[in-house]
Amino acid sequence: MQQYLDLVKEVLENGETKTDRTGTGTISVFGVQKKYDLRDGFPMVTTKKVRFGAILRELLWFLKGSTNINDELTQYTPIWNPWAAEDGELGPIYGYQWRFWEKFTWNEDEGKYEKGHIDQIQNTIDLIKNKPDSRRIIVNAWNIADIDKMALPPCHAFFQFYVVNGRLDLQLYQRSADIALGVPYNIASYSALLVMMAQECGLTPGFFVHTLGDAHIYSNHIEGLKEQLTRTPKALPTLKLEKKPFWDIKYEDFELIDYEHGKFIKFPIAV
Repeated sequence: MQQYLDLVKEVLENGETKTDRTGTGTISVFGVQKKYDLRDGFPMVTTKKVRFGAILRELLWFLKGSTNINDELTQYTPIWNPWAAEDGELGPIYGYQWRFWEKFTWNEDEGKYEKGHIDQIQNTIDLIKNKPDSRRIIVNAWNIADIDKMALPPCHAFFQFYVVNGRLDLQLYQRSADIALGVPYNIASYSALLVMMAQECGLTPGFFVHTLGDAHIYSNHIEGLKEQLTRTPKALPTLKLEKKPFWDIKYEDFELIDYEHGKFIKFPIAV
C-alpha cells in the first residue's frame, strides 16, 4: 500500500523533533491527508504483518458501546490493557461516545433535567438512508465534558460520511497518529466500518479519507520503519462480509481474502 509508505517517508524526511506526553520523543508533521479507494482492494498494510483479527475485535467492541477490557471481544486484543483500571474499566471512551453520548432534557412536569443518551451510530445509519445529501452525517468521540474521565482521550476523534452516485465515502480526523503502530490499525478499522455501513445502506464503499493532525513517529520506531520502506507493497486483499443486518454482524462474518504481507515488525507501545 504505497500511500502508507509515502506517509512514512514524508514524516521521516520532513518531521520536526518534538517532545511528547510519554517522554519517548518523536519526529512529527502537522496536517497530512491520504486517500484509500476501497474499490482497488481493502487497504491493509502489506509491507509488514498487521493483525486484522485484533483490529476487527476492537471495532466490534467499540460498536457494542463497551468500555471494559474484560469484554469477550477483547480476549485476543490486549491493545487497551496498559490504560485500564484494575477492574478493566477505561471510562467513557470511543464506544460509549459512539453509542451512549449523554444528553439532558428538561422535564417540565418534574421541573428538572433528565439524563438520556444518543446513539450516534444508529443516527448515522438513519441519515445515510433517509437524508443521503446531508452534510451532517457525523460521529464525534471528542466529548470535552468526558475527557478527564477517559483513560485515554480519543486519538481518532471525528468522522463524517459522504454519499454520492451510489457510493459511500468516510473521512476521519485523527488528532494524534502513531504512524508505526496506530495508523495501520486505524486505516483498516475505519475501512471495515465503511464496508459495514455501505452494505447496510445499499451503497458501494468508496474512499476512506484519512486526515491526520499530529502525525508522528516515535524515536524507537524509526529503524523499524526504515526497514519497512525497503519492502515492496504487495497486492491488496479483499474483504468479504456476510449479508446481514448491521447490528447482527459478528466477528465470524468477516473474511479477509488473499492477504499477503511482509514479516512482522515489532514496535514498542509508548504509554
